[in-house]
Order: sequence, then C-alpha cells, then structure tokens
Amino acid sequence: MTSSIGVIGAGAWGTALAQALASDGSEVVLWAREPELVAEINAKHTNSLFLPSAKLADSVRATGDIAELGGLPALLAVVPAQFLGSVLAGLPDGERDLVLCAKGIEAGTSRLMADVARDASPAANLAVLSGPTFAHEVAAGLPTAVTLACAGGEAQWQRLSPLIARPAFRPYYSDDLIGAEIGGAVKNVLAIACGVVEGLQLGQNARAALIARGYAEMLRFGLARGARAETLSGLCGLGDLVLTCSSTSSRNFSLGKALGEGQSAAEALAGKTSVAEGAATAPVLAELARAANIDMPIVEAVARLLAGAAPARAVVSELLARPLKAELEHKA
Repeated sequence: MTSSIGVIGAGAWGTALAQALASDGSEVVLWAREPELVAEINAKHTNSLFLPSAKLADSVRATGDIAELGGLPALLAVVPAQFLGSVLAGLPDGERDLVLCAKGIEAGTSRLMADVARDASPAANLAVLSGPTFAHEVAAGLPTAVTLACAGGEAQWQRLSPLIARPAFRPYYSDDLIGAEIGGAVKNVLAIACGVVEGLQLGQNARAALIARGYAEMLRFGLARGARAETLSGLCGLGDLVLTCSSTSSRNFSLGKALGEGQSAAEALAGKTSVAEGAATAPVLAELARAANIDMPIVEAVARLLAGAAPARAVVSELLARPLKAELEHKA
C-alpha cells in the first residue's frame, strides 16, 4: 500500500485521527517525536503514553523522521498549538494540503494556527479541521461530525473530503478558516470556566448560563475578526463548546475543575502528558479582546484564575456582580 495521507503528532488526538483514517485499510503515516513511541506503535499497534484505550490498525505506520511525510499530498497537523510552528519548520516545504487540527492562539505572537502555518509552510494549501471530538471516541469508531474549512474552497474540499471522510467520521464543508479557528480556540478557554463551575459545585443552571454567555463572547470576538456567525453556530463553534463544557474527558474542563476545587494552575497542570490548550490561549485571548475593546468577561476571568490573581470563588462572585444588561448584544 502507498499512503496518501500523514498525521503529524501522535498525541491522543493525532493517534485517534490516524486510527479513524486507517479504519478502511488505508495506510497512514504517523509522526511521533518520541522514539520509544514510534517503536511501540509499529511493534504493538498501541499508544500507551497518550491513548492507551485504542488498538491501532496494522496500516498505521509510525516514523520519527518528519521528512518522510514531505512527499505525501495531504497532511494533518495535530501537534499542540504552541509547538506547531517549530514542528512545521522541520517539514520540507511543498505544495500539499495541510490540515490544521490544533485549537489555540500562539503565545507571544497572538497568531492563529493558519498564520503560523503560512509562515512555516508557505507553499501549502491550508485547511482547518475542528469540531466536537473526544479522541477516545473517534479512535473507537463512534459517530463523529466535524467542520473541514478549506482555504482553497470547493476544489480543495473535493480533494480532501474523500481522504478524510469515513462512515463514522463525517466532515462538513466550510471556507471560513477564521471562524473554524476562533471557535476551537475560544471554546477551550470557556471549557476551563465550566470546569470551575463544576469544581465549585455551582450546579447545572450555572453551567448552562455560562455556556450561553460564553458563546456570546465567542461570537463577539469572532465577528470582530472576520468570522461568520453561521460558522460559530455550527460544529466547530457551538457544537464543540457544548461538548467540551460538559465532561471531564475534556482536558480543559478537567483543568478548570481542579482550579475550582482549590488547586493552583501549576498544581493542576503538573505531570500531565496531554496539553490543555486553553491554559496557553486564555491570557493571549484576553489581551487581544482588551486591545480591540471586545467585552469578554468570562475569558478575562479565566486568564486571571490561571495567573493566580484571585481564588475561583471570588472571580465567580465578580462575574455575578457585573451590571445587568440586554442578552442579545453581539457588537464588537
């Protein structure tokens, strides 16, 4: 078999995507940084470090040499947002479809992942894959729907969708990369806030209210940055927000729950093999919102919590004490 697709990054999400793509017997090349993980995947078809619940198809082949992926026509980049630029810098540039699967904003530069990828791989045709997905469910073949936003429009969609779609993994077309990226980045921060509500045992009413008001913040920020409202109301915005704000399977929700239970951010993040993207995104997103005069009080509260500026219960009390206002207000 000759592979036509590769996955950059063998964390939980990258491994799950590789398994989903290989579910019909297609060969998938999976790049992993850790030599011992490359050996394990190839010998045992398992990933005990990041996704121990999954048994990988024989057609998933791991490599530690990212240059091996350079000749493939389509690649999924599934490394954490803060490392995307450095990892892509090791990939030979070329005209290929490069699908970005990390959800975040780069600290230090405030760039979305498409901007990072354009600088690192200028010849690539970019797309964004985002939506409500837990890695262990995708790897298990449970039904999943995602947004596949293509900068190259329908022509790129026609190339990519047959490579990515599987009976249990259904992509929906969009050409709104900004909306797909902002939905994924902002929902991670809001999931931390919902975890705080869980940790403080504030109840389901509070969580539902936070999801709704958080979505209003996502919409305000997205519209100000050029996203379309219908994108943010779809799978990669509201859909992803609902999923990650409702379960400890979400790394960001789990981080927030630990903060609500009284742990510091350093304590909650210590010893984790997986990355809670919202922890790095929150302060950058809050800064961008302040600079653009976009009202995002929940995002601001999460940034303060992560910085240790105040205990969780005090931050929630401040949110509840904000002036009363109209609900439908989406102006930047």
